[in-house]
Amino acid sequence: MTSSELWTRAMADRYDAEEAKMSSAAVLEPTLAFLAELAGDGRALEFAIGTGRVGVPLRERGVPVVGIELSEHMAAALRRKVDEATLPVVMGDMATTVVPGGFALVYLVYNTITNLLTQDEQVECFRNAARHLQPGGRFVIELGVPPLRLLPPGQVAVPFDVSPQHLGFDTFDLVEQMLVSHHFTRDGVDGRYRRGNSRHRYAWPAELDLMARIAGLELERRVGDWDGSAFTQDSAKHVSVWRKPG
Repeated sequence: MTSSELWTRAMADRYDAEEAKMSSAAVLEPTLAFLAELAGDGRALEFAIGTGRVGVPLRERGVPVVGIELSEHMAAALRRKVDEATLPVVMGDMATTVVPGGFALVYLVYNTITNLLTQDEQVECFRNAARHLQPGGRFVIELGVPPLRLLPPGQVAVPFDVSPQHLGFDTFDLVEQMLVSHHFTRDGVDGRYRRGNSRHRYAWPAELDLMARIAGLELERRVGDWDGSAFTQDSAKHVSVWRKPG
């Protein structure tokens, strides 16, 4: 068990509906194309595969996918979509769990490395990726850039979604390099809001590069999104690819 907070059954049951936009073709198609190209004819391993938002359609494109997942409830939601023979899932944490065999691609999407709440565990996640990669294989992470430029002096909160159904904002502990995502989601027809929050350890691209170097991986490229757009000082996120030397 790592410091990652476990998803409950209720959270897992709501996940796909709440993330419907992230499961749309507009979002998934460039993601799947990017990952499938890197996997080539090899196998892919998804850390924290969750309900299979990415892993299931990637498997449908012909890429053999294996997943690691900490929450049994998220894995159960995935299993309702695809059987074990088609997409195996190993229960455990992404920093230490080992899956037999080698992989051409290991990937970690949608800010999930921040679920590991210590730097040591994030380093171990990189080491675990390197452990699974064949020579020449790639490790891919999708991660938001901490929006600290939006914080004026004395402010610790940044909104990231203000919509009729959802209010979301992050609060930052700049000393401990932690953030808490706060969610107020409108449920039902009575207009009431359900409150939830989750803790994360944010990390900068340069810090991830150092973690990769510790794990014996080399930065191959960094783009601003799955469509290959340039990563700039104004990018809100990045998709980074590290390669295991041949």
